[in-house]
Amino acid sequence: MIFLKDFEAFNNYVGLPKPLDNNIDIGYYDGQNTLLQSEPVMIDFYRISIKSNYIDLNNPDNPKPVIGVFFTSPDKPLSWKIEQNFNGMYVQISKKLIDENRFLFQNYLGYGEHEALQLTDNEEKEIRTVFDLLFKHYHTKQNSYNVLLSYVHVLVSLVETFYHRQFSTDIKKYNRIVSEFQQLLNDYYNTEATQLPTVQFFADQLRLSSNYLGDIIKYFTNKSAIETIHDFVINRAKKLLTESNLNNAEIAYELGFEYPNYFAKLFKKHTQLTPKEYRNKFQSKQIGVANN
Repeated sequence: MIFLKDFEAFNNYVGLPKPLDNNIDIGYYDGQNTLLQSEPVMIDFYRISIKSNYIDLNNPDNPKPVIGVFFTSPDKPLSWKIEQNFNGMYVQISKKLIDENRFLFQNYLGYGEHEALQLTDNEEKEIRTVFDLLFKHYHTKQNSYNVLLSYVHVLVSLVETFYHRQFSTDIKKYNRIVSEFQQLLNDYYNTEATQLPTVQFFADQLRLSSNYLGDIIKYFTNKSAIETIHDFVINRAKKLLTESNLNNAEIAYELGFEYPNYFAKLFKKHTQLTPKEYRNKFQSKQIGVANN
């Protein structure tokens, strides 16, 4: 596999103009002068591309031209096979610049790794307007990273918004992700798990980023992934408090809490009762029912 460490190496390989900067590279391209097909290559930077009139020849099930946003991160194989009549725009950003400004990109870095975004015509117009300004400032002598990153942030914020629209256009696909998450959660304590369930654990199981999974769960259930996990853990705790003789500390460790006091704090936050108060209240009700 070919490893293309920097912008210049990648641009030479693909047929793009020489970059003006080592940390950010912005440009337009089309199928007239660029490489239309490539076996997998690896790059050592982040890349966002927007392609119009794009047909993925590796996907014969979808021969219709689309407008797509594509994302590539370091150490992820990148390959393509496209038709000549596409045109598009690209932003390439060094790992250094991303690491120094990760708060600007955190959500999108999670989204883009998993699927391309298909844009509507109006969405493309919005993105192109921002990109034109970004390109203009990139080619001025007074360009600064602060200005360029501000435009890039607007660009990726639009992309994140359009991803939410895409959620609603393929409900079956995303409902499957929600169902798989819920099934994994329900089965969690049937495994040899020794820690509390986390969003990252389920994201890894589903081969998604935690941000991407969290937004899907929030969009379709109106609850965040961590809220859903906490509800599940608390319900499990209630079951153990009412159906077992385990003490509070034993229940905490059974559920994967490192410290029993953290379990007690989370339980009270959700129920307004300590675990002991909850168990006593349940037992009092049971005695009352028996006496009746």
